Amino acid sequence: MKQELIDFLCKKSVNFSDEPSFKLVSGRLSRFYVNCKPTILHPRGMYLVGHLVMEAVKEAKLDGIGGLTFGADPVAMAAAFASELMGCPIKAFSIRKEPKDHGIIKWVEGDMQEGERVAVVDDVVTTGGSTIKAIERARSQGLEVAKAVILVDRQEGGLENVAKLVPDASAIVTRAELLEAWNKLKK
Repeated sequence: MKQELIDFLCKKSVNFSDEPSFKLVSGRLSRFYVNCKPTILHPRGMYLVGHLVMEAVKEAKLDGIGGLTFGADPVAMAAAFASELMGCPIKAFSIRKEPKDHGIIKWVEGDMQEGERVAVVDDVVTTGGSTIKAIERARSQGLEVAKAVILVDRQEGGLENVAKLVPDASAIVTRAELLEAWNKLKK
C-alpha cells in the first residue's frame, strides 16, 4: 500500500525543476515541490492515505485526528473515514489559521472535548512551522497531542522540530523515497 501511495504521489503531486523555482511556505525557493492535494482528494489516494495514517496511529488510542487547515484537512478526513471502515472510529477536527471572530471563539473545529487524545497530522513538512502551530493550538484548547503524523517529510529538519514537541512523530513517506520512485518512473 505504501509503495502504491509513493507512486501515486509521484504521478499526481511531485514536481522537480533544474533550478529552485518553487516557493515554499517558509519563503525559500526549492527544486522539489509536493502538492499532496491532487493525491489525497482522489478516491484511491484518499483510501491509501487514510489507511496508512490509521496504520501509523493504531496503537495510540486516539479520540481525534486533525491539523491546521487546509493542508491537514484531507489527511484527517481520509483517516477518520478509514477509521470507521476499520471498526475503530476516530473523529476528525480542523484547526483554524485565524480565530473565529463570531459565535463561539475557538481554534479547533469538530466534535472534540477538552482532555481527548489526538494526533496532529499534516500533508507536507519542511521546517515544521505549520504542524507546530497546530500542536500548540490543539493544546491551547485542552487536547492531549499524543502523536504527530506527516504524510510527506521533505527531510529538511521539520519532522525533528515537530518531535521536540511530540516525541511520537513520524512520516508516512520521505523525500528520499519519492526521489527514488521518481527516478525509476522517469526511466
